Amino acid sequence: MTSFEEAETEETVTCLHLTFYHPGQEEKMMFRCLNFCKREQVRADDTAKFGRDSSVCRYNLMDTRVSRIQFSLQFYRKLHTSECGFEIKNLSKKTKLTVNQTELGHLNKIDLPWKCIISFGDYRILAEIQEGESMDYFETHLHLADAPILQERCLPCLPSLPSLQPIPENGISPSLFLPQGKSPTEIDENELY
Repeated sequence: MTSFEEAETEETVTCLHLTFYHPGQEEKMMFRCLNFCKREQVRADDTAKFGRDSSVCRYNLMDTRVSRIQFSLQFYRKLHTSECGFEIKNLSKKTKLTVNQTELGHLNKIDLPWKCIISFGDYRILAEIQEGESMDYFETHLHLADAPILQERCLPCLPSLPSLQPIPENGISPSLFLPQGKSPTEIDENELY
C-alpha cells in the first residue's frame, strides 16, 4: 500500500460563520479587534464569549454600550446522535439578546438554529452553521457585512401560504374585477333582494 492509502481519513470540521453589522461600524470601529476572513480553531470544550472585556472574551467588541460579557456560544453533541450544535446564552444583565424572534434575558439560553440573526442593541450578527464531524474542535469564520443584515434576506423563506382572502361561493374572487386601490365593501346579504 502507498502512504496515501494508509493515511487516516480526514475529518471535516464544524464551522460557525458569523457576519457582523452595526450602523456605526465605519466611524466607531467597534469590530477592529475581530480577525475577519480567517478561520480560527476553537477547542470543543471552550466557550466562545463575545463582549468588551478582552481578559474574558475571545471575541472583543470595542464599544462601551456592549456588556463586559455579552453572550457565549457553546459547542455540544446532541444526545443519542452524532450531530453537533451550538447553544447561545445571554450573559448581559442589562441588554436582551434576540435570536431570530426569540428574546433571551440574562442567563437564558437556547439552541442556535442552523441559520439565524443574533441581535442586541444596534448589533446584527448573521450566524450560519456548516456541519462537520470533528468532536475535538470547531472553527469560527468571521465576516463583516457592508450593508444591513435583514431578516427577510437572510433567513430561509417559509413556504408561501395560500391567499387568506375569502372566496365567495361562486368561486370568483371580486378582487379580480376591482380597480387598483379599491377594496370590496361588505353588505348584508338581505340587502341584495
